[in-house]
Amino acid sequence: MWSRFVRPALICTSVWRSLFTMRLKTNEFQSLFTDGLNGIAEVFEKHQHELRIAGGAVRDLLSGKRPEDVDFATTATPEVMKDMFQAAGIRMINNKGEKHGTITARLHNENFEVTTLRVDVQTDGRHAEVEFTTDWQKDAERRDLTINSMFLGLDGTLYDYFKGYEDLQNHKVRFVGSAEQRIQEDYLRILRYFRFYGRVALKPDDHEAETLTAIRENGRGLAAISGERIWVELKKIVVGNHAAHLLELIYALDLAQYIGLPPDGDVEEMTRVWQNAEAHSPKPMTILAALFHSPEDVEKMDLRLKVSREEKTLALFLVKHRRALCKSDEEPDSLKPFTDFIIDSREPDSQSKVCELLKYQGEEKLLSELQRWSVPRFPISGHDLRKMGITSGKEIGATLQELRDIWKKSRYQLDKDELLSHVKP
Repeated sequence: MWSRFVRPALICTSVWRSLFTMRLKTNEFQSLFTDGLNGIAEVFEKHQHELRIAGGAVRDLLSGKRPEDVDFATTATPEVMKDMFQAAGIRMINNKGEKHGTITARLHNENFEVTTLRVDVQTDGRHAEVEFTTDWQKDAERRDLTINSMFLGLDGTLYDYFKGYEDLQNHKVRFVGSAEQRIQEDYLRILRYFRFYGRVALKPDDHEAETLTAIRENGRGLAAISGERIWVELKKIVVGNHAAHLLELIYALDLAQYIGLPPDGDVEEMTRVWQNAEAHSPKPMTILAALFHSPEDVEKMDLRLKVSREEKTLALFLVKHRRALCKSDEEPDSLKPFTDFIIDSREPDSQSKVCELLKYQGEEKLLSELQRWSVPRFPISGHDLRKMGITSGKEIGATLQELRDIWKKSRYQLDKDELLSHVKP
């Protein structure tokens, strides 16, 4: 996907404060122009305020991909935007972003987030105090990576101040200006760098030395970033390209201790598991579980990152069963230990967990079989045994377990009558 870049129908370059421009005309770009966007654009044009597509959407469009989310930037202040939209009868929603300069307009059942150009006045490594500007380059300067710092006019004109387009073509991931300064503005940018490296770079180890130095020297700043924000980025790193290399790098740069991963994580095991599972769309926790030595490591990770209950239980499951629940060389049906476990667990997500275990173990053939397997229904209930005269609850429970064992040995083939024939009257 990343090897195909747009060949613009018309290119015109100019130099102004290092500005590079070109004209983009692609089907992906044209597809953005819905009735809603056309309506929003008319409002800004009427009031003579510039409106451009910003950030990640520009990066995606230049890569020949239609962006899922489109953010807009403008020279109009939030107060001016509110007046414009009110005058045009356009509804505004979600005013939480207004203090940061973002107004969300809703038109023709679409939401449009438009943010005033900003410069950072003061930063603390997590948040920034901003003031508004009409200078597009000043706004671009405060963004994290060159490939995320570009703007695209609604006429298709690209505005690139920091060689983001060139970096995208060359599969390079670089910070805008000084890596150290960008990181110190928001330490989460360390993980964002890794995430975008996994999306853009062709080779696993093609970093600039000064970038890695800046990351190593500022890694401690991640300790002050909320676990929720770290987990959002970490999950995306783990399911991206070069994930094993990037996790190895996180350990080599001494970052693990600040982001909820065990300082002595089993990096070798993680690399092996990633190689096993990469082609089978593993869940992020399936890869990360390889780093954990014990359930205590999982608990510490959860305390720092506040992962979901499902993610935590998967990690605990994998740590507990990665060695204990394996295919048996003595059992002709290699899948049987896993299907028996699913039947016995009686949990609705047990089959999904066992699939992740098979990815972890690199059991590709068994994974394919289990994904096609449907959990059979045990045909006997306590009611059936009471009809046969068994009334003791304890006896009913013991008999059901005996019949369940017989049923499993038959590979779930015996029907109700055949199973009941094993019950002594």
